[in-house]
Amino acid sequence: MIQTMRWFGPNDPVSLMDIRQAGCSGVVSALHQIAVGEIWTVEEIVERKRLIEAGNDRFITLKWQVVESLPVHEDIKKGLPSRDIYIENYKESLKNLAACGIKTVCYNFMPVLDWSRTALDYTFPEGHKTLRFVWEDFALFDMYILKRAGSNADYETDIQRSALEKWQGMSPEEIGVLTNTVLLGLPGSEEAFQLTNFQNLLNAYAEIGDKELRENLYYFINQIAPVAEEAGINLCIHPDDPPKSLLGLPRVVSTESDLQQLMNACDIRANGITFCTGSLGVRADNDLPGIIDRLGDRIHFVHLRTTKRESDDPRNFHEAPHLHGDVDMYEVVKALVKEERRREAAHYPDSALPMRPDHGFQMLDDLHKKTYPGYSAIGRLKALAEIRGLEMSISRSFNEL
Repeated sequence: MIQTMRWFGPNDPVSLMDIRQAGCSGVVSALHQIAVGEIWTVEEIVERKRLIEAGNDRFITLKWQVVESLPVHEDIKKGLPSRDIYIENYKESLKNLAACGIKTVCYNFMPVLDWSRTALDYTFPEGHKTLRFVWEDFALFDMYILKRAGSNADYETDIQRSALEKWQGMSPEEIGVLTNTVLLGLPGSEEAFQLTNFQNLLNAYAEIGDKELRENLYYFINQIAPVAEEAGINLCIHPDDPPKSLLGLPRVVSTESDLQQLMNACDIRANGITFCTGSLGVRADNDLPGIIDRLGDRIHFVHLRTTKRESDDPRNFHEAPHLHGDVDMYEVVKALVKEERRREAAHYPDSALPMRPDHGFQMLDDLHKKTYPGYSAIGRLKALAEIRGLEMSISRSFNEL
């Protein structure tokens, strides 16, 4: 696999030199400074590419390997008449990226919120920190902080009761931390949604259920995937995180069935998947090696991480050590190596899959630094080293057969 790390741009506390020292050859980045729905110009793309490749020499090179993400405007997700304007802008951005030599573009179709957690600093006994999602805490936010109308119907009686008791015992500071954590928004962003207008964003989806959101996604992909294919770009949708409905909003990219339906809705290879083992692995009913076997040809980008469903309530989970969570990383990497070898035998130009270690622990010296949650340097370096060794051993065992 092509080893990459995510870089959030010039303000990222993890530098490009850090990524080079980790042994990566690829960078995953995006133009976060451009408003969602606006066109990514060639000039802006070239400038980001110049920054990434500025330190290249004949021994060590970095390449802007993947865009993560080219965000989808909410009007597209809601199916408003204005969506066609934003879709045309999206097409232009894809063409501009292709003109600059960038051929893999990740996106997601989660309404309003991107990934959601209830704690950004869950601490292990050894002292390192990670991300966590607790169903009771999310219910507490929904029912007693946001006070979303009808939210009680989404939670069983014992969760309603325990969340209320917990909320009544929380200090204003604790309520503020939970609120800001839930409303954090896009990965890498330090600007959370504001509670004062968040309900209005949810209200805009009042008439949009599972069926409508799927239809809007399929409309979007049928508009842009042919353009991407012509430009030589592989699109890859990121699964929902967590893979379930939250805040009364539908989520339609959570299971293998969801992925298969999307692939069928626009049956061209440019319509592909970001295979995120953490997001899909939260659900015990997702067979990750099986998804690779059945949908491997449409996987264009890989996120390797694992979560651990907690014994007291499997809806609770935290980011786990990459080789020791609920994801069978050995079987996943083995299936990915097999898929790469299948592509190589078929003479695919993109036989090597770009991969990044996702959501590393905050640990060692990084405990004393301000970093994006899940994206500190040392934790991801540890994960990359483990995955690199696992991949090498699997590849060599294949060679000996």
